[in-house]
Amino acid sequence: MSNEQISTASFTQEAVPELDAVYRYALRLSGAPDEAEDLAQETFLRAFRSWDSYTPGTRIRGWLFTICRNLFFRSRERAGRREEIMAEATEEDPRQVSREAVVFMASRDRDPEGAFWDQVIDAEILRAVDGLPPEFREAVVLSDLEGLPYGEIGQILGVPVGTVKSRVFRGRRLLQEQLYDYAVEAGILSADSTGMRRRARGGER
Repeated sequence: MSNEQISTASFTQEAVPELDAVYRYALRLSGAPDEAEDLAQETFLRAFRSWDSYTPGTRIRGWLFTICRNLFFRSRERAGRREEIMAEATEEDPRQVSREAVVFMASRDRDPEGAFWDQVIDAEILRAVDGLPPEFREAVVLSDLEGLPYGEIGQILGVPVGTVKSRVFRGRRLLQEQLYDYAVEAGILSADSTGMRRRARGGER
């Protein structure tokens, strides 16, 4: 087996199983399923091209999330120049400026959006997560939805562990406040959970 075949097999075995997790993260970043799918596919394409720089068996999910996050914020930086680019493109042959959809071969038959919504994650909770300020949302998603340790989250976000802990704590408090009434209606909490209500409303503890 050639080195290229070994590398491809290693990528398929270690990285491809994380496709759904990367899609979930991309969806929380972008808020748009179509954009999240494109972002996840681009993440895997970049990861495959950079596979030689990855050490097999080490923090694969965090490595992929870092690529995904960098791609997302670079796309936002380019958004400001989009109108100028589109204006130039209209003067060229559309066949030359159209971009073929990026489809990673090992995952082309997967349905990350469908797999995500098949998981038991309440839509109301996801809406509340999406409503968090971006810095708190990222920390909560990586910690509570993806289960990453604080140290790894700090590496992805480029902040100290103490900052990660603070963002997760504040994000959880905001979610608790937003979801208290919903939790009572859904039967998760009893209506007489006064202590929880005080904490959710920011009252005395």
